[in-house]
Amino acid sequence: MIATAATPRPETSFVVPPGLEATLPPERRGIPRDGVRLLAATPARVSHHRFSELPRLLEPGDLVVVNTSATLPAALTVRAGGGSAALLHVSGWLDDSSWIVEVRRPDNAGPDLAVAAGDVLRSGEVSLTFARPHPDPTAAPSRLWDVAVSPPTDALAHLARHGRPIVYGQVAGHLPLSDHQTVYADVPGSAEMVSAGRPFTHALLARLRAHGVIVASLTLHAGVSSPEFHELPAPERYVVPGETARLVSATRAAGRRVIAVGTTVVRALETVADHRGRARGGGGWTDLVLGPGRPARVVTGLITGLHLPESSHLLLLEAVAGAGIVRRAYDAALERRYLWHEFGDSMLLMPGTWLPIGVAGTSTGDA
Repeated sequence: MIATAATPRPETSFVVPPGLEATLPPERRGIPRDGVRLLAATPARVSHHRFSELPRLLEPGDLVVVNTSATLPAALTVRAGGGSAALLHVSGWLDDSSWIVEVRRPDNAGPDLAVAAGDVLRSGEVSLTFARPHPDPTAAPSRLWDVAVSPPTDALAHLARHGRPIVYGQVAGHLPLSDHQTVYADVPGSAEMVSAGRPFTHALLARLRAHGVIVASLTLHAGVSSPEFHELPAPERYVVPGETARLVSATRAAGRRVIAVGTTVVRALETVADHRGRARGGGGWTDLVLGPGRPARVVTGLITGLHLPESSHLLLLEAVAGAGIVRRAYDAALERRYLWHEFGDSMLLMPGTWLPIGVAGTSTGDA
């Protein structure tokens, strides 16, 4: 389903000027993984740091929740019946062994919306027959499709043999899969990197724990994003362990902060949260979309990268932090020329909280 005028729009509005796209991972730009900039925004102020300073911005008893989903080499070069090549992004797979895919235009500037039911593409030894639009079989045109795979083939094994990481125009060339992983990724399944957690290092995680910050995990497999149309996210598969849910509820009960690392973590935690803000372990597929009609119930802080204008991710940021904080954060990021996209800089959004007294950083003044 392509975004329409009826699709909710974020209140935050801005324009990213040329030159603010991170085209390579920080390590390939001479910067440590945790050396990217970190903008911290609260109702009181906006301040500027390095990501490695994160332990000083949090307090003992805070809970940081990360997503352990690992990035797949989910881009395939496929062939049509006449032998012409096309680019295919594999967004995931269903219990009936069909795959969820997006066909890209030859220049990778957007999805190919001319795909129709019955079309067949080949990838290596398998054929892919387009069955129905995903997730709404009646959608027209559709960006995502369910395809029948013949012979039935394990997607993970096929992508390992034939795939490469998904990249868009801002990335300078093809990078090894390791550049598209977080250091704690251990459950293969995401079509694109769950990039908010990329700046973490093992040493930084150890420093957080030594500071008294609790680190917990869950898994949500991110599908193929919609950078051209800004569609709301399609259903995604997730698992929230019971222990993580118990830690979330206990942290909230103690009056401490639950800080999600990325929009995927927010989506998973809010899926298992009841109307009273209590979390329970669980798993399956989530179609939850946070926005004006569904604010966050258990997440009280968010670590995130910088999203594109009109992106549906901005709705989620506003649902957690409020539109005012998000607008001020993006205004400050533009003023300081922060870098966008998965290899860029980061934000820490903490609504209703103050940075600990004595934290160094350049403030933009009271909000």
